[in-house]
Amino acid sequence: MKYYIIAGEASGDLHGANLMKQLYKEDPKAEIRFWGGDLMKAVGGTLVTHYKERAFMGFIEVLINLSKVLGFIKFCKKDIANFHPDTLIFIDNSGFNLRIAKWAKTHGFKTNYYISPQVWASRSSRVKDIKRDVDQLFVILPFEKKFYQAHDYAVEFVGHPLIDAIADRTQVDEAVFRETHGLANKPIIALLPGSRKQEISKMLSVMLSLIDDFEDYEFVIAGAPSQEFSYYKQIIGDRKVGFINNNTYDLLSVSFAALVGSGTATLEAALFKVPQVVCYKGSAISYQIAKRIITLKFISLVNLIMDKQVVQELIQNDFTKKNLKTAFLKILDPAHREKLFEAYFELETTLGGKGASSKVAQQIVAGLKAK
Repeated sequence: MKYYIIAGEASGDLHGANLMKQLYKEDPKAEIRFWGGDLMKAVGGTLVTHYKERAFMGFIEVLINLSKVLGFIKFCKKDIANFHPDTLIFIDNSGFNLRIAKWAKTHGFKTNYYISPQVWASRSSRVKDIKRDVDQLFVILPFEKKFYQAHDYAVEFVGHPLIDAIADRTQVDEAVFRETHGLANKPIIALLPGSRKQEISKMLSVMLSLIDDFEDYEFVIAGAPSQEFSYYKQIIGDRKVGFINNNTYDLLSVSFAALVGSGTATLEAALFKVPQVVCYKGSAISYQIAKRIITLKFISLVNLIMDKQVVQELIQNDFTKKNLKTAFLKILDPAHREKLFEAYFELETTLGGKGASSKVAQQIVAGLKAK
């Protein structure tokens, strides 16, 4: 059977790759055409467009690049029509995917959505569009199922795919890792400023401002696969900081603490049991717009899932060197770290067990065979 998958960003590429592996197990003759990244490409199928070509963040940034976005949408529709898949599989990336889903449904294509658009965070009116345009929605956060039930929409909770991604990796030898990357024998502080240029430019310089005050720690930037080191170098300047590209999991697995941009990375750090401070800073206009439409108490997935503050969040104007230093000192404190570890174990239990990608693949293939 033929599958057309659309994923955006590095996290979508990761989950898309794991889903593709399971699809090939369920349907060895599967033909897969996809929008994604290097991880999906390594599994097989045909890459149409790399996610880094359309990595626009925030309302203003999207408006500035609107002609490009509309061009991608037009091309995507044409490519789907030419390929004529048995089903489309959308992975997160709601701004793009919901537009394609609406078109696909009116043209008779079967639609599956893996990793729900965050309609519970803002613009919940979009639920009616999802109900209309998505045949089957697979959700990965426990509170999402209850949210959709309240809107009379039956969805499938499959657990979080990060649990699979982390459990299936081979643990790195810390001594070898340090030697390979030229890291000193000091506790490692991982810096995860995001994967888009807009995120990195706003957050990395503030994160790096702590280096001179904490010389007993080894600060290491987790480079995003979509960005060249030359871009980071403009921000790093002559500061003494490590840089490891496209190897975030190994870095987190040997880290003592982390400063993390909001998003999937906050959950990744928690599942690796790394004490963290969550940081976010966007353009002033984008932030003001977001503040008016987003109704959540928290921005980090860790706090949202636990429905309480587990990790400290420094957002927009609160994200300063002074506040970051205070928050960082707190996650170095042994008593506070112990509380974080306990909360992290509770979080993992809440997320459910392994097998998210497998469950999704099985249900999608079974649904097609039942036609």
